[in-house]
Amino acid sequence: MEQPSFPETPAAVAGASAKQHYDRLLTEAASIRGVSLWQDAWKRLRRNWSAMLSLYFLIALGMLAFFTPLLPLQSPIKQNLRDASAENPSQSQDRQFAPPSWQPVSLGLTQYREKLAQLNADLAQASTAERKALEDQLERYENDNPIREMASNPGVLTSAMISARIAIFGDFCLPSLMGTDNLGRDVMARIFWGSRVSIIVALVAAFVSLVIGVTYGAISGYLGGWIDNLMMRFVDILYSIPFIFVVIFIITILSDEKVKPALDRYGINQIIILYVLIGAIYWLTMARVVRGQVISLKTEQYIEAARTIGASSGRIVFRHLIPNVLGVVIVYLTLTIPAVMLFEAFLSFLGLGVTPPDVSWGILVNEGVQAITPIKVYWWLVLFPGLVFSLTLFALNFLGDGLRDALDPRLKNK
Repeated sequence: MEQPSFPETPAAVAGASAKQHYDRLLTEAASIRGVSLWQDAWKRLRRNWSAMLSLYFLIALGMLAFFTPLLPLQSPIKQNLRDASAENPSQSQDRQFAPPSWQPVSLGLTQYREKLAQLNADLAQASTAERKALEDQLERYENDNPIREMASNPGVLTSAMISARIAIFGDFCLPSLMGTDNLGRDVMARIFWGSRVSIIVALVAAFVSLVIGVTYGAISGYLGGWIDNLMMRFVDILYSIPFIFVVIFIITILSDEKVKPALDRYGINQIIILYVLIGAIYWLTMARVVRGQVISLKTEQYIEAARTIGASSGRIVFRHLIPNVLGVVIVYLTLTIPAVMLFEAFLSFLGLGVTPPDVSWGILVNEGVQAITPIKVYWWLVLFPGLVFSLTLFALNFLGDGLRDALDPRLKNK
């Protein structure tokens, strides 16, 4: 028996129509791809030509600094007083030959390796009585490595890159396109090698200040109350200390002849001390910036939801609050790095930063200023290091301004 058919009611028709409408909306919503904060910031940053140009310049500078040992540059520490003392760029380019100190490098390295292999073979076959003398000879001979003439205290990676550079280019090296200093050292090579020290000092010190400042400020802002007051009063006390005198005092003590050998046994040199001291100075403002951001965020609903489900204070701080202040932190970090580089240059200018034979941009500027006399001005010793230093600082500041505009949601539609 057939079931009787009933006409659809208006309510049923409206319900079916609404369901179709909702299905269409869900299909359209699924086809739309959301844009995260970082994707939107990158899109806006790419429209800022000055920030992008600065970013490309800094990337190229970092790559050149890292691969400096592979480039066919002259030695930044080898002196050539007899043939190339204080030559300006035009005089250096007139000489179409490499400095004499570079001619025997590849041959000397080959002979050094053969002699080293022979000493190791003799040591393996030596008797107990002969072993001590051979070990002393081997230790002295290792300090005569020709690679040490091309860089000051090269590490394992730097030594490997210099060896690869000799294998690729042999004894060929670029002429002194930027002239030489009063000791006959190539200015261009010293600028390239100095960039490695200056950039590493800036990045390591900025990283130290980032870790200390972000952690300290986030904890202070989140806990609040008397803990926040106590932590901020400690920051105020540190702000009142003239840190330049503290840094000079500490470096002077640690450079004393009685203290320095003890630090050398642990591999701690003046550059490492400089990293820590500069990083310990520049975290104060970072802590205040992060504290203010955390105070404004800790009352948001997602923080209350995290507390409700039982998240610990540490998880809330490090998994919810700090990631949401990274935009401000990155912007401030790009402005901290130039300040750190200037401070390192100032200390090197005073003779308390990077010490010779290591080279940094601060040392180069100091040497250029010392070479200026009423009798003759060695303009290339000031112009080229100062120009590279200034361009780097300009690029960092332009990139910081561009990141600030790109990460600020209030400027999204402007």
